[in-house]
Amino acid sequence: MIRCLAIDDEPLALQQIVTYISKIPFLELAAQCQSALEARQFLEQDTVDAIFCDINMPDLNGMDFVKSLVTPPLIVFTTAYAEYAVDGFKVNAVDYLLKPFGLQDFQRAASRLKERLEGSTPVVSAPMVSGLPADTSDDTIFLKTEYRIVKVSISDIRYVEAMSEYLKVHIVSDSRPIITLLSMKKMEERLPDYFMRIHRSYIVNLKMIQEVNKNRIIMDKDTYLPIGDMYKDTFQQYLDTKFLGK
Repeated sequence: MIRCLAIDDEPLALQQIVTYISKIPFLELAAQCQSALEARQFLEQDTVDAIFCDINMPDLNGMDFVKSLVTPPLIVFTTAYAEYAVDGFKVNAVDYLLKPFGLQDFQRAASRLKERLEGSTPVVSAPMVSGLPADTSDDTIFLKTEYRIVKVSISDIRYVEAMSEYLKVHIVSDSRPIITLLSMKKMEERLPDYFMRIHRSYIVNLKMIQEVNKNRIIMDKDTYLPIGDMYKDTFQQYLDTKFLGK
């Protein structure tokens, strides 16, 4: 059994985590706390294998709480703010659950906890260069994310977003981006010619563009990507080769 501590300052959110823990056979609730300070007091008297921890909490936020632990257990962050994902990656969190999340998302995070504790991290024998495999002859790449190395189909990539020294790789098959420590230059060199750099922070799969509206690209109803001044001419040349009309 994996002994878990649930932390969230919102009673309903905390109850949701507690309920989900009760539905996973290999999880056991050790305690539930409504603040990081309360959780700290608990951990002074007891130990757990994993913590499901909200980030945005008063007095002491979840990220600072985890950083303050001398020997932290495995961490799954829960948050309503996607921008915290990179910070979670930096403290080696097993997963982060973006609110509102359902049981399926929670089960995925629980399975990752189990994999980590059982030491079943996938091993890739191919030589790696900055997180990418040396063999570039097929349509796949390998990316290191959290504690895993995942295989990604290049044609499944919608767009790549730069966040400081990290990249967020947005793919078709998962609503959550893959976060990896990699440079835009290295990624741009590896991607085929149906990808184009349109901004210092974005590389886009040209096959998945739905609309071009002034100085932005529309990928779907919720995703609008800016076209940077340095990249306008190159992108316009691409459009000219595809444009039908007067």
